[in-house]
Amino acid sequence: MDYDVKDLKTAKDGALRIEWANQNMPVLNRIRKRFNREKPLQGVRIGACLHVTTETASLMQTLKAGGAKVSLCASNPLSTQDDVASSLVKHDMIPVFAIKGENHKTYYTHINSVLNTKPQFTMDDGADLVSTIHTERSELLPELKGGTEETTTGVIRLRSMAADGILQYPIIAVNDAQTKHYFDNRYGTGQSTIDGIIRATNRLMAGAKFVVSGYGWCGRGVAMRARGMGSNVIVTEVDPLPALEAVMDGFTVMPIRKAAKVGDFFCSLTGDIGVIRKEHFLLMKDGAIVANSGHFNVELDLKGLKSISKSKRVIRPFVEEYLLENGRRINVLGEGRLINLAAAEGHPSSVMDMSFANQALCIEFMVKNKKALSKTVYPVPEEIDKRIAREKLAAMGIIIDKLTAEQKNYLASWKMGT
Repeated sequence: MDYDVKDLKTAKDGALRIEWANQNMPVLNRIRKRFNREKPLQGVRIGACLHVTTETASLMQTLKAGGAKVSLCASNPLSTQDDVASSLVKHDMIPVFAIKGENHKTYYTHINSVLNTKPQFTMDDGADLVSTIHTERSELLPELKGGTEETTTGVIRLRSMAADGILQYPIIAVNDAQTKHYFDNRYGTGQSTIDGIIRATNRLMAGAKFVVSGYGWCGRGVAMRARGMGSNVIVTEVDPLPALEAVMDGFTVMPIRKAAKVGDFFCSLTGDIGVIRKEHFLLMKDGAIVANSGHFNVELDLKGLKSISKSKRVIRPFVEEYLLENGRRINVLGEGRLINLAAAEGHPSSVMDMSFANQALCIEFMVKNKKALSKTVYPVPEEIDKRIAREKLAAMGIIIDKLTAEQKNYLASWKMGT
């Protein structure tokens, strides 16, 4: 079996951590038991480009239990948990190509290693796998039947490809499932981003001014958790609707140029490029802390920052101090990459339980319905979304009401009023 991980000797530690995560992923565990019994993915080749974490390992085990032949690479150079990657190779016999801190060349070598397994279905987080297929590995397209996409940034790229008529096989936007973005993006990103920032800096957040750029579901989560830590939260936005929502939620809203002058912590979560730029770095306080929790590091203009800096040094793990020409210091966390995975462990397993349950069930759906799907981006089927919510509630021991026959009739009728 071909693979490329850092050190197989750490596999035992990885296995224990995977076991720990599995204990808090009841929905995926139920799916795995059914998959093991029914084998709905028997012989199906799946190529996955995801953050290689304990929760991802649980998903890989579930797909293999369903009969799939799965291979995995990292969707971000700093997001791999090396002991987990080793455990998947040694204990689960799953080909993994991922090393934390891999450079750009190795990152794409690993993507191509997964593509060398000739997948029939892809599972992506950021659309780098799909993009590479369409630009460099088009010989694989005839075999590809479908795929899934995990994150907002990837869905944006894929919808752009579909709009331009470039996308050559169907993709389900797992990110847009309500059981994904309402919970994973808000509560998962909220907690894990703050966790990453604190682990990297050990700075007190209470009383500090914390600037959140982007008030989508991820931004909402970070703003909520930063306020819970005692920070004075400032939101920057380009869309009037989430900006208005942020105001109604009790946050201060202002342009990034104004926020740059007063912020102590900065975190971008937009999915766009150049959110915090050179002109903003020049306005920041001495010692400002800048992080990104959007999928790609392009949200921070690091080239622009470098051009106005006299020097750069790693002052502590995951903290790069840029000394500006004006004498001020700007501290960039995790090389501007996903701080919740660069300096912490990513989302808690209980929230990834729902996200990866969506992945598993959507791949099963695509295998069963591949002949009926067109070359476009699809939403997660509503029944899958609701099934996962029901399973999660059941696992939590929570019972909810059901509509009576009279209530169902009322909701379906236009004749009944007061």
